[in-house]
Amino acid sequence: MIATTATRVRAASWRSPRSWSDALATDWRRSVRFRATAITMVATSLAILIICTIMGLVIRNDLFEARKDEAMHNARASVSQAQKVLDSGVTGDDRATLSGLWREAQRELSRASSSNRIVGQLAESLGDGYTPPGFGSLQLTTAELTPELRTRVREVPGRQALQSIALQHGDGEESAGIVVGQMLTIRDVGRYEVYIAYDLADADETLLFVQRTLWLAGLTLVALIAAISWLVLRSVSAPIIEAADTSARLAAGDLGVRLPVRGEDELASLGTSFNAMADSIERQIKELAELSLVQQRFVSDVSHELRTPLTTIRLASEMLNDQRDEFDPTTARTAELLHAQVQRFETLLADLLEISRYDAGSVQLEVEATSLARLAEDMIEQMAPLADTRGSELRLVAPGGYSPVDMDPRRVRRVLRNLIGNAIEHGEGRPVVVTVDSNQYAVAVGVRDFGMGMRPEDVEHVFDRFWRADPSRKRTIGGTGLGLSIARGDARLHGGTLQVWSEPGLGSNFVLTIPRAGGAITGDGPVPLEPQETLTELGSLTQPIDLHALDDGHPAPDAHPVADRHPADGEGEVS
Repeated sequence: MIATTATRVRAASWRSPRSWSDALATDWRRSVRFRATAITMVATSLAILIICTIMGLVIRNDLFEARKDEAMHNARASVSQAQKVLDSGVTGDDRATLSGLWREAQRELSRASSSNRIVGQLAESLGDGYTPPGFGSLQLTTAELTPELRTRVREVPGRQALQSIALQHGDGEESAGIVVGQMLTIRDVGRYEVYIAYDLADADETLLFVQRTLWLAGLTLVALIAAISWLVLRSVSAPIIEAADTSARLAAGDLGVRLPVRGEDELASLGTSFNAMADSIERQIKELAELSLVQQRFVSDVSHELRTPLTTIRLASEMLNDQRDEFDPTTARTAELLHAQVQRFETLLADLLEISRYDAGSVQLEVEATSLARLAEDMIEQMAPLADTRGSELRLVAPGGYSPVDMDPRRVRRVLRNLIGNAIEHGEGRPVVVTVDSNQYAVAVGVRDFGMGMRPEDVEHVFDRFWRADPSRKRTIGGTGLGLSIARGDARLHGGTLQVWSEPGLGSNFVLTIPRAGGAITGDGPVPLEPQETLTELGSLTQPIDLHALDDGHPAPDAHPVADRHPADGEGEVS
């Protein structure tokens, strides 16, 4: 079902041109196959582009040179044949004979050359008699010849001169061509400039055909290389992708998953090593799970078995404690210490039983609609005598949280008792601020003290079982070292969170957030984790709580935060 959804999302994204760039960027980041194929295609395309361009230029130059040499050879042969005709004839002073000889030379030029674009111009008279005029062609005129060409032909009679030209056709089109000029001499009569033009349209067509063939072959080669690269990379990346999926399933807890091993290559060796690692991990996890079950069962059994003798010991310690006035001072102090430690041991035993229930997954919530602000007020009232003995003031800030929310009040009271008790113990006689607020998603309570605080490395372990930031400090209010671990378990059981902020010298702030029924915690919680007020600003924000006012149901005149509440708070309250 997940794969089908992903395929539909990908198909929908490709229908929108605006999302093409995002889809390509995603494939570039996530797919080695796509990235390697793209790089191969780009590099191959650039290489083929350069090669085709160079080959096109080389072929063009070679075609031009070959056509030029062919034209010059043809022109030389044609003029040579015409010169032989003129040299073999008897000119004399007979005009008719001279004209006939000149016409015969022109016919030989036309016959021997492969072009019908021939122009002859008188360059120099060598006698005083009759000099035949030049001749022309409809396809070539002397106006198309540059003065530089004619000058070269005249100055060097024994050599050929060459000029590129644009030849005009009858349909108005032009084509590339060359004109070859050479001297033709009638003995004792005159010298003539002979120009023969050759059309290079056939060479252009050949060049166009070669270039088209090169580009078509280049594109076909790019497509073939891309397809071959894709297939090769697919054969290599498919086992890697399969290994990644298998690793993800193994990390998710599917300990029985294994990689199929095919062949004897490097990928097969990888699969064999992976399967051996998975077997080792599965075996060790099973051993650890069995050991954990044994430890949980041992803690649970010992806790249950200790309850009966502990009850007897507690009754005996209470009896001795009640009669301690009749003992001598040393015995009386011993009875008092025994009674205190038995109470602490009973609390520790209760916490161990609770931890064993969490480990066994047998904890159940007893949910009822409860006001978190009222619970906070009750717990502040209960903890006030302890705060007085430590010289701390309990202060309440409650702009929200009065509307009933489904929760287990017994467990939330236990969390608040633990947080407030820790704040009193570590607050070093400074005020302790309890903040209650809510929004449309959740209710939250924060307990802030201004004690010595904790280092970042201590904050990471504050919810660990039996962990203490300073092992040298003894507990003064009978803590067991399991309270915060149980408190976090209670928060998670409600679908909420228990977070801590602490800075050395600034104190600590614990925030319990519980979602409303059917809701989820989104965005920032109602009570910020990092408090904004300092100890010097505390007096202007809160006032000490008057417990008599709370008992009467009316806030004291100076209890400003409590006075902000009213019973109507709750329906759709938003912080």
